[in-house]
Amino acid sequence: MSKEANADFGNDKRRRHQHWLVTIIYTDKQEFSRVYLDIEKAKKFAKRQKKSPVVRGAKVKLLS
Repeated sequence: MSKEANADFGNDKRRRHQHWLVTIIYTDKQEFSRVYLDIEKAKKFAKRQKKSPVVRGAKVKLLS
């Protein structure tokens, strides 16, 4: 096996920033997702969406 095959994910130079996935769940069980690079913007978006009466919940999850 080559050295590259055993490379750790943390050594991947293509990853320059983290991605945050915001998933909005509506009362009719439909979902909408958006990706942010900044966690603060992701949290603000989720908080703003939760104010709507048609939104059942919102989740913020780290992608990479």
